[in-house]
Amino acid sequence: EEGLELMKEDSGYILLDIRRTDELKGHILGSINIPNESIVTEEIAKLPYKNQTIYVYCRSGNRSKQASQKLLDLGDINVIGYEGIIDY
Repeated sequence: EEGLELMKEDSGYILLDIRRTDELKGHILGSINIPNESIVTEEIAKLPYKNQTIYVYCRSGNRSKQASQKLLDLGDINVIGYEGIIDY
């Protein structure tokens, strides 16, 4: 609920689904997909702005935590990891 409230107050954010493409059942409309496994370099074309807010989700929450940390390590500064979509 806290995350949803943040999104209501925010604009220009990216909602990032980090599941593999074969797992996209329940994909949230408007989100982009970058599988967690492909977050390995600083150059991610779909994430061009390091200061843009990125809300990260997956199915259960485990990979969203991993991906959030990877994005922080790569220099993204506004990363918010959600629990998985099974909790919503």
